[in-house]
Amino acid sequence: MALNTIWHNPRCAKSRTALKLLNDRSIDVKVFYYLNEIINHEDLISIVKKLSIPTIELVRTNEKIFRTLRLSRCSKDEVLIQAMLQNPILIERPLVISRERAIIGRPPERVLELFN
Repeated sequence: MALNTIWHNPRCAKSRTALKLLNDRSIDVKVFYYLNEIINHEDLISIVKKLSIPTIELVRTNEKIFRTLRLSRCSKDEVLIQAMLQNPILIERPLVISRERAIIGRPPERVLELFN
């Protein structure tokens, strides 16, 4: 059973590259298609904590929906969490979680830092 999970968008080149890097190194990883699956509020909060970053750093601020929702870098964390739950396209990708740690694969090679 995979102890590692990648939040994956197959249409994203960086996400595809990160998944290939993991597969090429035989790292057992569960693929979570976050755009098509239900995201749990507590899981998203937990991931932000594992990333050890401000919530806004997990948000894709260049997405049109970010502006449509009138979000900003000053939006409260819970507002951002709710926006990501309702519009998963706002979640930065690729996102890899391994036990109590997580990393955003920007660039994709960063995901390997979890396994060094």
